[in-house]
Amino acid sequence: MSMPAFKNDVVPARPKLISVEEAKQLDAATVRDLFAAHINPGQLHFLKLLGFDKILVDRAEGMHYITRDGRKILDFFGGFCSVAFGHNHPRIIAARQKFQDENRHEICMAFMSQYAAALAKNLAEIAPGDLDMVFLGSTGSEAMEAALKVAEQVQGPARSKILHAANSFHGKTKGVLSVTDSTLYQSQFKLVENRVKVPFGDIEAVRKALESDRSIGIVVMETIQGGGGIVEAPLGFWRELRALCDKHDVLWVADEVQCGLGRTGQFFAFERDGVVPDVTALAKALGGSKAAVGAMIARRDLYMKAYGKPKSALIHAQATFGGMGEACISAIEGLNVLYDEDLMGNARRQGDYLIERLNQLRAKHPSLLKEIRGRGLMIGVEFNDISETMPFGLKHMVALLDDKLKGSLCGFVGALLLKDYDVLVAFTEYNRNVIRLEPPLIATREDCDTFLNALDDLLSRGITRIVTDYLRKVATAKG
Repeated sequence: MSMPAFKNDVVPARPKLISVEEAKQLDAATVRDLFAAHINPGQLHFLKLLGFDKILVDRAEGMHYITRDGRKILDFFGGFCSVAFGHNHPRIIAARQKFQDENRHEICMAFMSQYAAALAKNLAEIAPGDLDMVFLGSTGSEAMEAALKVAEQVQGPARSKILHAANSFHGKTKGVLSVTDSTLYQSQFKLVENRVKVPFGDIEAVRKALESDRSIGIVVMETIQGGGGIVEAPLGFWRELRALCDKHDVLWVADEVQCGLGRTGQFFAFERDGVVPDVTALAKALGGSKAAVGAMIARRDLYMKAYGKPKSALIHAQATFGGMGEACISAIEGLNVLYDEDLMGNARRQGDYLIERLNQLRAKHPSLLKEIRGRGLMIGVEFNDISETMPFGLKHMVALLDDKLKGSLCGFVGALLLKDYDVLVAFTEYNRNVIRLEPPLIATREDCDTFLNALDDLLSRGITRIVTDYLRKVATAKG
């Protein structure tokens, strides 16, 4: 059957498009409808449970979101570590504005980019050891894909099996999804099969795996597990892992997408242990909290073995949007700000203060708070199961529901912190009883006290009032 001839004299009707200015003026109800119709109605369900669907942010400055109705919300969420420099840092804004005003080149794939070259040089200058070859992309998933690919290219098919950790999160693109330990995210996708899992931080499990399976050529782990609930390996683990990898000719890939870039008080979290991986990855805040930038950094000898010859140079070359001009200058300025304003030192000081005060709150509210852990401004606050908050006579009965109710107390607290105190916190993927605090590295002592006082006041209500106040909030929201 022949197709009808295309009539090139017919001008298609212009679709009804929303302009930039009209988008700015949309109200919360309209945005909610558009989200449900065109983005993710299932996700909207959870936003409604937390009351987050009622808020429309108008602008953001420093440590705060400012809503359409003038509320200033203290950001202790930090975009899962993406907002290290605060919202709209003036130096980074100025660098971007100058870039635009001078009409500098943005996408420059046909030529060399001085901005990509400068950013790569800066990252190599910062990275310890001989980590000095850089691949630039846009996201953490892309950076981790590049990290695993360079390692596999070096090791070859016979040693391509990847050892990864339980409760890991390395991204949601198909390759790194295979080593992201989540049945939810993995769903029913067909995954890479050359992988083996061990408990996080268990050096004996790693040793046994490497000694028994010569096909394992790559170890990939987050230095600090973010989605796992801000979990660190035992002291000495990374030094022993480095020694084991050297002994068995295994490449160690350190995922620093969340915990890197000064978040822990050092540029890379692995630096505390005095070791250097073979490959690492950064993203999140690398773009100065204004642009999407990811980077893989590898040892030069490994990179050259994988891609160093003309016939192999383009196997995993820079992608279309890797090394975009304005993104690179945002990252370049951000790295300079990190050192000029001593944001790593501030992360260490404010983090120590937060952990000390949170442990005091844990002693004050032992039935609610189970454990405080973390380093710098990457902190996990773990709540007890609901049954542990109940009077002795009810604990046994309620314990039967703990699994189904896991994360509910965190949800109540997070929702009420936002509603009653204008404080935003983050949650975790795997251990739903954990609230994670990853505020911008510009946080002051006053910001920390604002959060701490709000949390203390909320927890002082006790479990019964927390639950009833949350249910009252939900009922009010439903009208």
